[in-house]
Amino acid sequence: MIEINKLTLTHLKDDRVLLYDFDLTIHTKDKIVIIGEEGNGKSTLLKAIYDQNLITDYIAISGNIIKNNHKIGYLAQEGPKDTEVLAFFMTLPDFFEINPKTINKYCRDLAIDPDILYSERRFSTFSGGEKIKLQLLYLLLEEDDVLLLDEPSNDLDIETLLFLEDFIQTSDKTIVFISHDETLIQNSAKTIVHLEQIKRKSEPRYSVYKGSYENYVNQRERNFYNQDKLAFKEREELAKKEKRYQRIYERVNHELNTISRADAHGGFLLKKKMHQTKALKRRLDKEKEDLTPYHDEEKAIMIALDVPSVPANKKILSLKVPRLEVAGKLLAENVKLEVYGPKKIAIIGKNGCGKTTLLHIIKEQVTADLKTFFMPQNYFEAMDEDEDPISFIKKDATKEEYTYIRTLLGSIKFKDDEMLHPLKELSGGQKAKLFFIKMIYEKSEVLILDEPTRNFSPLSASVIRDILKDYKGAIITVSHDRKFLKEVPDIIYRLDEDGLKEVTLPF
Repeated sequence: MIEINKLTLTHLKDDRVLLYDFDLTIHTKDKIVIIGEEGNGKSTLLKAIYDQNLITDYIAISGNIIKNNHKIGYLAQEGPKDTEVLAFFMTLPDFFEINPKTINKYCRDLAIDPDILYSERRFSTFSGGEKIKLQLLYLLLEEDDVLLLDEPSNDLDIETLLFLEDFIQTSDKTIVFISHDETLIQNSAKTIVHLEQIKRKSEPRYSVYKGSYENYVNQRERNFYNQDKLAFKEREELAKKEKRYQRIYERVNHELNTISRADAHGGFLLKKKMHQTKALKRRLDKEKEDLTPYHDEEKAIMIALDVPSVPANKKILSLKVPRLEVAGKLLAENVKLEVYGPKKIAIIGKNGCGKTTLLHIIKEQVTADLKTFFMPQNYFEAMDEDEDPISFIKKDATKEEYTYIRTLLGSIKFKDDEMLHPLKELSGGQKAKLFFIKMIYEKSEVLILDEPTRNFSPLSASVIRDILKDYKGAIITVSHDRKFLKEVPDIIYRLDEDGLKEVTLPF
């Protein structure tokens, strides 16, 4: 059991409280998911549980985390930088003494070639999903009794996602994970921890719910509905009381102004009545202070992608790639894809099959007269990490543009100071939102998106799906998000060594 008592996490740079008086008891075999919008402290909380030294340079910590001598494994969102695979696995205690059968079993589950573990290949040469797989393998071989997983589903292919889902469900280990994958959350988590920033991101709030994600969302909506219904009824009743008070006050005030000065007794009674009337007003003012508030929640507001419709017969892409290669390795042959009009195309496939490489080729071959926007898997491919959000979006440096961009950023809940933070200080979800704002600003007719929903919270992801469903241009995307694949694309292709083949969803 891990006990967290009165934990408060405060960002040192802007004195923003991410978490206040947070209490949570993590029991043996618990399966807990932490959800919330970008920048709300999910990863920071996970790091605090694992090792507070990871965050003390930018977070003030108070409260207690009692770990009770548990052996804890941690999968970081950022992962290893550019270390060699063998060097990474040699940090495991007695790595060369681990039973080869155990290694082979986990490698089979994760679709990893066991020989890779002993190679000098660097992490930077692997796809995003392959990096996650190697980190998951490390944790499985480490044999911890508690696993803290920060976005373990990011970039995983569907086959590995299904393994991860089953592992979380059936494992005897205690697992606390952060995820934006609604299907994984619904199928795996038994407790929901929801971190929010309400009152215009000035006040933290958290909820702990024992049960499924679907039930949590439904219960949350019912609670909000009942709260708003009660708040409306109380205000309606108060308005009636205030109206009655106003009639009484006006009548007594009129009588006071018109009574004869000779009628001393009548004047005394009216003054007493006015005193009682003012006491009624004070009671009504107190009642107003105690009204049930309308519910406050952190909403994922996003503006629609407003672009001209692309004609149905407009050629978007005519792609022919005889050999798809990465670093001299042949991944696929005879890759062909033709796209016309406002089609929404999704590409799936196993990790390392060349999907991201293919998207980069597609980006260069889209019909020249179309305005194209590219959202990479690694955001800093298209960002200068030292510039701020406004600089990332702007085209010119006019005052009008600056004001408009600030309005756009405000619509996605960026605070004034966050608009001037370096991009490297923003969360993955904040960076993802910036790409969507840039799409809106540039009015692009073709979107090429590599895992577009991977950093959006479950409550935001539905908004993103709706935006892309309603988009009037063409979309070519790589995704492993099962809800996204069911709702957004018109056609799904699987990439393998023989090229692209149209498929129906296997789930």
